[in-house]
Amino acid sequence: MAAANVFTRPFSVRLMKPFDPALKKGATLDMRSKKRLKCCSYGKSTELCEEWLFDSSQRGGVRNMPFSSPKSWLAHKQEKFFSRCSPRNSGLQSRDSPPKRDTGIANEKDWDIGLLNENVNESGVNEDGTSWYRESGEELGDNGYRCRWTTMGGQCHDGTSEWKETWWEKSDWTGYKELGVEKSGRNAEGDSWWETWKEVLHHDEWSNLARIERSAQKQAKSETEKAGWSETWWEKYDAKGCTEKGAHKYGYLKEQSWWEKWGEHYDGRGSVLKWTDKWAETETGTKWGDKWEERFFVGIGSRHGETWHVYPSGERWSRTWGEEHFGNSKVHKFGKSNRGESWDIIVDEETYYESEPHYGWADVVGDSTQLLSIQPREKPPGVFPEFGSHSLHQQSD
Repeated sequence: MAAANVFTRPFSVRLMKPFDPALKKGATLDMRSKKRLKCCSYGKSTELCEEWLFDSSQRGGVRNMPFSSPKSWLAHKQEKFFSRCSPRNSGLQSRDSPPKRDTGIANEKDWDIGLLNENVNESGVNEDGTSWYRESGEELGDNGYRCRWTTMGGQCHDGTSEWKETWWEKSDWTGYKELGVEKSGRNAEGDSWWETWKEVLHHDEWSNLARIERSAQKQAKSETEKAGWSETWWEKYDAKGCTEKGAHKYGYLKEQSWWEKWGEHYDGRGSVLKWTDKWAETETGTKWGDKWEERFFVGIGSRHGETWHVYPSGERWSRTWGEEHFGNSKVHKFGKSNRGESWDIIVDEETYYESEPHYGWADVVGDSTQLLSIQPREKPPGVFPEFGSHSLHQQSD
C-alpha cells in the first residue's frame, strides 16, 4: 500500500529529556562524524536534546538518510493511475486517494459523506474502457437498529487498477449513532492502500453520560519498493471532560522497520497521564529506541524515561532518567547509564504540564454535527431500548 510522504525517516532521532548535570550549563557537545551524539542545553529549561545518526559502515548502524526524499514516489504513481483510470463524462468520479502518514483523525466535514435517500444499483463503462458502479441501501435489525449505506467504485479496462469507497450511518433506540467511511485501492505497479474512519456517539447505560469516540486506521504498501506502513488512531471524549487519545504506528522500508506508540489521558479533574514508546531495527541486528512517561495532578507528579541502543554484536547501551516534581518549585532529577554516567540532584524549577487537552468535549461536539443529526427509527409506544445490544455493531460491508 502506498501514500504521500510514506518514507520519511522513522524518527531522526530527536529526543527531549532532562539535562545531564555532567554537562556544564550552556555546554554543547557536537561530534561532527557520521555517528554522532549531540547534546545541548537551553538556558533555564536545562533540557537535553539528542540526535543520533548511525552510519551503516560503523557497527552495523543505519544510513544517515535511510529513506527516500519527502517527495513521495506515490505522488507520481497516483497521478498516473487517476489520469488513466478516473471515469470521464460520467456522473460518478473517482473520490479515492491513498492515505497520508501522520495526519491523525480527520473531521467528518473532510470526508464530505453524502448518503443517498433511496436504494440505488447502477453501473457504467466510460469511453476509455474504465468501469464504475454505485449501490446504496438500508438494513434494519433488532432494538431499532438501522444502517444506511452507499458503496461506489471503479476499475481500469484491464482490471489491474481499482478503487472502492463505502459510507454508512448507524443508529438504534439506545441513542447510539455512528458515521463511517472505508476506502481502498490498488494500481498496476503493485501499490495498494486501505483506510477506514469512524465516529460514534453513545450513552452510558447507568449514568446516561454521553460519549463520543473517533478512530482511524490507515495502511499502504508498495510491492516494488518493498515498503509499507500502518497506523491506528483513536480519541475518546465524555461530557464530564474525560479525554483519551493515542496512536500505534508501524513502517518498513527494505531492511529497516520502525514502531511508535503514544497515549494521553485526561480524567477531567486535573489528573494527566502521557507516554511515548518508539523503537526501530535493521536486519543487521541494530536496534534503538526511546520511551518516556509523565503523570501529574495539581502540580505534583513525575517523569521518567529510557533511551537505548543495541549493536549487531549484542552490546547494549542504555540511559535512564527521572524527575520528581513536589509542587513547591523543587524538582528531584536523577538518572544513570550503563557506561558509568549518573546524576542525582534537586533543583529550583517551575513545573509545567498540560492539565487540559487542547481539543476536548466542546470541540468534538462542534465538529460532529453530521453524526449528531442522524435520525433513528421511530420507536413504538411501550417499547424500551435494550442497552448492550450487539445489533448496532452489525456491519453493512
